[in-house]
Amino acid sequence: MPIHELNTGSTPTVIRVTDYGAVPDSGQDAVVAVRKAIDAVKAVDGAAVLEFPEGRYDFFPQYAAPIPYYISNTTTEEENPDITKTIGLLFKGIRHLTVEGHGSLFLFHGKMTMIVLDDCDHIALNNFSTDFERPTMSEITVEAVGSQHLDVRTHADSWYEFKAGALSWIGEGWRYTDGPAQEYDPETNTTYRVPNPITEAIRIEELEPCKLRLHYDRLPATKVGRVFQMRDGIRDQVGIFIHQSTNIKGTSLNIHYMHGLGIVGQFSENLLFNHLRLAPRLEAGRTCAAFADFMHLSSVRGIVSIENSHFEGAHDDAVNVHGTHLRIVDQPAPHQIIVRYMHGQTYGFDGFFSGDTIDFVRAASLTVYASCTVKKAERITLRDMLLTLEQSIPEEIETGDVVENASWTPEVDIRNNRFLRIPTRGILVTTRKKVVIEDNQFEGMGMSGVLIGDDAQSWYESGMVTDVTIRRNRFVNCGTPVIHIAPENEDMHEGSPVHRHIRVVDNKFHLNGYPLVHAKSTQGLQVLNNDVVGSTFNAHSDAASLINLEACSEVVIDNNTFTQLGPCNHVQIKHMKPDSVVISSEQGLKIHYE
Repeated sequence: MPIHELNTGSTPTVIRVTDYGAVPDSGQDAVVAVRKAIDAVKAVDGAAVLEFPEGRYDFFPQYAAPIPYYISNTTTEEENPDITKTIGLLFKGIRHLTVEGHGSLFLFHGKMTMIVLDDCDHIALNNFSTDFERPTMSEITVEAVGSQHLDVRTHADSWYEFKAGALSWIGEGWRYTDGPAQEYDPETNTTYRVPNPITEAIRIEELEPCKLRLHYDRLPATKVGRVFQMRDGIRDQVGIFIHQSTNIKGTSLNIHYMHGLGIVGQFSENLLFNHLRLAPRLEAGRTCAAFADFMHLSSVRGIVSIENSHFEGAHDDAVNVHGTHLRIVDQPAPHQIIVRYMHGQTYGFDGFFSGDTIDFVRAASLTVYASCTVKKAERITLRDMLLTLEQSIPEEIETGDVVENASWTPEVDIRNNRFLRIPTRGILVTTRKKVVIEDNQFEGMGMSGVLIGDDAQSWYESGMVTDVTIRRNRFVNCGTPVIHIAPENEDMHEGSPVHRHIRVVDNKFHLNGYPLVHAKSTQGLQVLNNDVVGSTFNAHSDAASLINLEACSEVVIDNNTFTQLGPCNHVQIKHMKPDSVVISSEQGLKIHYE
């Protein structure tokens, strides 16, 4: 069945949550009533619609489903020993369901994972908004700047307790005093990471309810009207968790805040998102909509499609699509290896299944030197898995080498989206399947607009790319560098690339003091027909290179137009032969070799 079809040919059965006790606009806890309605869905033979008549539905943690889930890129064992997720809407083992919100608002309380789809197939989430009564992000606005103090006003949703000169942020069942912070500049609609203005203060006064005076030895470099956003830093919940599910669609959703990591897809297939708005609710007057990433898709396959959506106001990346490298730590038999999750915040879940293909990857070079098929996969600890293979393991395994699950890599299609107020990267993507990033707008990313990584020593996020097109996008005032191809390999040779066939074509770039492209260990990079305005000149360098190439081959730079480039017209080349890059003379670029 095509993934866009969500019924079996007959008229779907409609299950209304109000028939099971949910009362919209009442402030009553809808958790139990909605659970009863979901149970009724499970009893339907065929397609169903779970219908929410328009209104506000409140979800409290008291009767929410407490289910343990290990989720990629969230917390370490020490940060969060209890991996229980407090789930507002749990869909488990359900097929052919449309959740129709009719424009309703789902308002969550406390710390909760809003929605979980576990072992589901053909699920559509349509036409609703989500938010929190008291987001775990606290916000203060600067109202006055003195010689050694700031006067700030707390947002109405940022509840606090002030006792004996100490301030604690409080919520429904939680509190914190310290954690990461960002500053939002409404003049530029950008955010950037800063020291926490509360914990940096040497003394705090409460001038009146919701108005504080913060005293400093060293005053933060801020201005009236700017907003500080503060959180506790522990990703103990997520926004929406899609786990071992297939054919999932999200359409016309407004997601105004997510605690912990955002929309997380893990070992799922065919994830389609259209007309999402991930941004603060306008009437709430807040400036942040995500505790960390907006969308984090780890070891998924099939098609990932993100279209016609708006991403504004996160505390980390907008979209991250990747796999996971696990380190080979033992070889108990000729057909067996033990592999280990290495990053502290990723562990506990099955990373391989019978029939999967795994690639053996040299950690130093990030190149593949062998492949095998998994016959059996067993978890022996929360971090270690025993893989029994159909073939003998390769003889050339070296200390530190890793494996990637090559069967769980998706095609990625990201089109016609807008990314803004992001302190880090717009899109991170590492998958060997086809990637198209087209007709998007990136405004003021704190770091790169697009990052293509791959590593086996930090986050252990895999893997290589082989077919990436970055086309007809608009990049405005992004950070370092705008297009960043940065595998973390120490052993690099022009003839042994990590990434292949990346095309940066027909885009518009407005530079703001940072390089256009940095590429490392890439074969077949094309930078063609782009319109580039601005210079790489900034306070850190008076002659920054426009393009940096390291251990690359078959590079073509041609037919780009440069305006206001100034003296920063260098292409810096390292660990490459001169004929590995072709630049037409009409480009007016100077090549510097190292």
